[in-house]
Amino acid sequence: MMDEQEFAELAAGAALHALSPADRDAFAAARREHPEWDHLLQVDAATAAALAEGVPETAPPPDLRARLLSQAASTPQSPATENRADVAPGADAAGDDGRTASGPPLSTAAIESTKRRRWTRGLLALAASVALLVAVGLGAAMISGYLNRPPAVIALQQIEDAPDARSATAAVTDGGTATAHWSESVGKVVLVSDALPPIAEDESFELWFVRDGAPVAAGTFEASSDSTTALLEGTMEPGDVIAVTVEPQGGSPTGQPSSDPIVTIPTA
Repeated sequence: MMDEQEFAELAAGAALHALSPADRDAFAAARREHPEWDHLLQVDAATAAALAEGVPETAPPPDLRARLLSQAASTPQSPATENRADVAPGADAAGDDGRTASGPPLSTAAIESTKRRRWTRGLLALAASVALLVAVGLGAAMISGYLNRPPAVIALQQIEDAPDARSATAAVTDGGTATAHWSESVGKVVLVSDALPPIAEDESFELWFVRDGAPVAAGTFEASSDSTTALLEGTMEPGDVIAVTVEPQGGSPTGQPSSDPIVTIPTA
């Protein structure tokens, strides 16, 4: 009679398509007898599928089939044994020493078959456990990456999900583009810039709200070589123009732009 622990070990092998014919038959019989254990197979199968999806497809070496056939031809083959095939009628299951609770010692073949099945099942359970840990690790990494997103990225997502989300794009002097994203209901503005021109190491890009012709500082940011997402500090008011200037590192010391904007984006 198979218990739930044995079923769990075989479920790992079934998910990896690695059961022997005898174990497949025993596993199928146990599934019919204990449908309440089927969730163990579903978990292992889902884990194996998730792990497989993360592995890129790779073509096997051209000579793999020939090498496998050669090894199979030169490997001594043991006769197939069925589960408990050598146990005398009425005898109990054998321990690792080949003795039963009520009966004579089993044959050497039966002892080796029992040990081999136990070793194989343990190996399958270990493989499934490793696969599960890898899948959980990948999931944890993805969750961690999601929770640790920069504030500008979170704000951009909030804006894009808002029903009153708006955006406007303008060309940047000396190349690149910049797009302002905003939402009155969210109360935030995010600037997404692409391929901004390079600046000196002792300089920074500074953001501004230009309100009724007067600039209001909205923070600084450093641009990457590709796309950069920056969250403006403060609250935009209707009719504001979003502007970017190049200032001394850390921002204009006077609180006013020291150069002409490299981009201006009207929001009205």
